[in-house]
Amino acid sequence: MANKPNIVIVMTDQQRADVSAREGFPLDTTPFLDRLAARGTWFNRAYTAAPVCSPARVSLLTGRFPSTHRVRENSGQIYATYEKDILDVLKEQGYKTGLFGKNHSHADGGRWDCAIPGGRNSGFASAEERTSLEAEFDVYIRKERFATGMAPTPYPLECQRPYRSVTHAIRWIQSLREHDQDQPFFTWISFIEPHNPYHVPEPYFSMFPQDRLPPTQSGKEVLEEKGFKWQFARKLVERPNPDYELELPRARANYFGMLRMIDDQVKRFYEFLQVESLLNNTIFIFMSDHGDYVGEYGLIRKGAELPDILMRVPLFFVGPGIQASSHPHAAHVSLVDVFPTLCEAIGTSLPRGVQGRSLWPMLTGQPYPEHEFDSVYGEQGYGGLHYTWDDEIDYDQCSALNSTHGDFDELNTYSQSGTMRMVRKGDWKLNYDMMGRGQLYNVKEDFLELNNLYNKAGCEDIQREMLAELLTWTLRMQDPLPYPRVKYVMKTDPRNYWTPHL
Repeated sequence: MANKPNIVIVMTDQQRADVSAREGFPLDTTPFLDRLAARGTWFNRAYTAAPVCSPARVSLLTGRFPSTHRVRENSGQIYATYEKDILDVLKEQGYKTGLFGKNHSHADGGRWDCAIPGGRNSGFASAEERTSLEAEFDVYIRKERFATGMAPTPYPLECQRPYRSVTHAIRWIQSLREHDQDQPFFTWISFIEPHNPYHVPEPYFSMFPQDRLPPTQSGKEVLEEKGFKWQFARKLVERPNPDYELELPRARANYFGMLRMIDDQVKRFYEFLQVESLLNNTIFIFMSDHGDYVGEYGLIRKGAELPDILMRVPLFFVGPGIQASSHPHAAHVSLVDVFPTLCEAIGTSLPRGVQGRSLWPMLTGQPYPEHEFDSVYGEQGYGGLHYTWDDEIDYDQCSALNSTHGDFDELNTYSQSGTMRMVRKGDWKLNYDMMGRGQLYNVKEDFLELNNLYNKAGCEDIQREMLAELLTWTLRMQDPLPYPRVKYVMKTDPRNYWTPHL
């Protein structure tokens, strides 16, 4: 058992990939994470499986896309379909498992050896595990719902959920080592932040003054061209909050402050691993489940379609045998690839039905078919027809659950309707829906996807290439379960590669 590496996954909720200095952002929001990424292998073309919390998290844990694991909306965890997920595999390999923070997946608390979950609408940990001040904060933040804090959070750092997640993870690992230092562990530290409500204490509240923020590259004026779902997202923001436009800079400042608060807590946890001499045998992975508009298009949060700033996520690996690089890896990768990567890292085969591909060769400097990672794929939508302004809109249906002041849920019947797929290849991105409507963008020149080149003169060749790439992905990502029962033996690659090995 001593040869099995410990595994730590640190996940944030709703972190946009490009708002860090290592990606060229002018604010230093994540200094420690930037330095840590350079100690390992990091990707600037990493994508979520879907820009929605629960579908993305189930994809991470099962290695399957939403259309196959069947969790296509945040309330759909009960539909999760797979043979074995990451918890099944790691427990078979003798791992202890711990969850600290937001779950929002099919893997409920009873499946973990230790689970101290916390959601944005519920208290963090049980009453016995909270101080009275922490309990007060949980009531306070629950009442705030999705609002932006116009003043610093009136509770200290120690009450904030990232701090508490790290504290509980540290205590659990310490207790494990007291009993059996050779037993490997899997720790999922899942921060609720920088998800709304955008609230942050000092010193983070004042760290990025709103009058010194980098300007957004677009405003609400672009929504007319973007279509109904985008316009609807803006209307939902404005209905309960007429002062939204005035509060938007404060929301952005708080968001960046939350990133720095998270950065400090990741540093705190990583330094604990160092002091405990655990780093030499621990694979450390940092990621987010999806992005956030952070003010672009005049929007916050998420909801409409598959823009790159929602789909592209931070992702890096640090640990024994993993190569260090100050530059991002050129491969296009997905959160779906993390599970099969860990299977290879610990020396076990992939479960049936897994769709992700192992990244272990590229992390460790081994040969791999580079063509395999020329592109990446993603999904959005729960099905049916798209809603439009021609439909009668039930705004009550879009209200946030248990809301006390008329807030809204951006993930609703209207914003999530229909079915859309995307493929990113090199500098190009294709979004395509079930109505046969395409969106083609050069994301290097147009990262906000404002200039749709689909069916435009001069783009015929790249359009055909991207359509063929999307069709290829669509065929490959058909659910392989159930496997044939009699005579037929399905040929699969040990790393789930579709192109020949070198």
